[in-house]
Amino acid sequence: MTYVFRNNTIEHFLMGGYQFSGYDDYGTVPEAEGYLWWYQVPVKMNREQLVAEVETYAQRLLWVAGQIGDKPLLVLTLECIWETNANLSDRRLAQAIEAFNNTAWSLAAERKNIKVVDFGKFLQQYPVNERIDWKYYFISQMIINPRLKGAFSTWLAEQQRALALQRKKCLVLDLDNTLWGGVLGEDGIEGVQLDGDYPGKAFHTWQEGLRELANAGVILAICSKNNEADVEALFAAREMPLKLEDFVNKRINWQDKATNIRAIAEELNIGLDSMVFVDDNPTERELIRQQLPMVAVPEFPTQPYGLTELYAQLVREYFSVYALTDEDRKKTEQYRQNASRKQLEAQFTDMTDFLRSLEMKLKIERVDAQSMSIPRVAQMTQKTNQFNLTTRRYTEDDIRSMIAHGAEVWTLAVSDRFGDNGITGLMILVPEDGWRIDTMLMSCRVLGKGIEEAFFKYVISQYSGSLRGEYIPTAKNSQVADFYARMGLCNCSNNQFEAQIADLDTNVKDYYTIE
Repeated sequence: MTYVFRNNTIEHFLMGGYQFSGYDDYGTVPEAEGYLWWYQVPVKMNREQLVAEVETYAQRLLWVAGQIGDKPLLVLTLECIWETNANLSDRRLAQAIEAFNNTAWSLAAERKNIKVVDFGKFLQQYPVNERIDWKYYFISQMIINPRLKGAFSTWLAEQQRALALQRKKCLVLDLDNTLWGGVLGEDGIEGVQLDGDYPGKAFHTWQEGLRELANAGVILAICSKNNEADVEALFAAREMPLKLEDFVNKRINWQDKATNIRAIAEELNIGLDSMVFVDDNPTERELIRQQLPMVAVPEFPTQPYGLTELYAQLVREYFSVYALTDEDRKKTEQYRQNASRKQLEAQFTDMTDFLRSLEMKLKIERVDAQSMSIPRVAQMTQKTNQFNLTTRRYTEDDIRSMIAHGAEVWTLAVSDRFGDNGITGLMILVPEDGWRIDTMLMSCRVLGKGIEEAFFKYVISQYSGSLRGEYIPTAKNSQVADFYARMGLCNCSNNQFEAQIADLDTNVKDYYTIE
């Protein structure tokens, strides 16, 4: 249950799982799983009283933040739904609103359990006369127009997905009339529209946005019916925000796009449901919707000036995240390094020799509740599906709470001669009649080299006594169904095991260096 601090009627907008304070009652902080602060500028015609009241909100929020301990608190920014100001030079109300919001953002920067979402971004979609319905305000003290309920629910769900670090991984892009204007094979290198006046300027701005997605950890891939040599020549000859190396995977050929997208997913070792496909051709979009229904396929604008709104939709619906981790920022380079590893592997006939040639280093750490790794830990529980034995999803606050109650959280970072993969493995052990493995997962980027075995053996070697665990089957994690059996826990039954750690083999192969 989430307890909501509010100063007007908002029950219509938050249905199920919420308990509400009285109007302006911030002095009572009951026990709850989490808290939500959603104050709005009240309707008062006396400007002196209005400003004076709003100026108290920051101190109220600070007091509440001091009472909740490490429980999660989500703050919606303070916004003025409606205002009439006879003195246009009087900025006191705007300053009071800004002071409250600055206080909220400062709290979020200082305390990991506090998050802020910008309610103003929701309101800016509507003119003032649509934000409030005076009939409902005077009847029920509901400042926000109840007709906005559906749109608000969608918006809030998007914010919560971003807070939970749930987003798609890969954006697959067509080229002709999608990444640039025109058809390369017909218009030639100089004929495609990439800059200058409209429509070239629209495609240039669109590419700038896509480059920002890549910088934020979104994997970019190409799926285009084209001649690869022509595409390479265009990228070499023309200046544009995106470079060919920004694309981790490229399928530039004349095969059907469903086959190509399957190949991209297989090579990147990601699920089809983590992909978004953008193509100007409605026939190609329909093919993917029918052949690969798990791939997200947004509509493409009929005119290039609609590309900016498409970019906003991609961010809003598929790729938004509350805060970036270091691994997010390095994602493109990490997948590029993986391609280099696969090329090297093809040169070896003996797998052991190949693994030794990688010069792998495993950095295994036990993290505490204050660790800077907590956001990445939570992110992995939210995003990892294939090598994940229990697929339990946790937020940052959940992880900190588990640690506070005795759980031990271990992370694995992997590097080799090609570069650093960052934190790619996670184990969470809970003290229950010995130890229970609550979570064991690995990023798909580092699978296939036995790293999961080394990580598991090293962590359990730090403990003694009884060890228990389970495998919870999902539609995506069948590859780990026999993991515990492979680790020597052959007494598994009903996807559960119990063993004595002293009886297990904890020796790690010599082609890993563990730090």
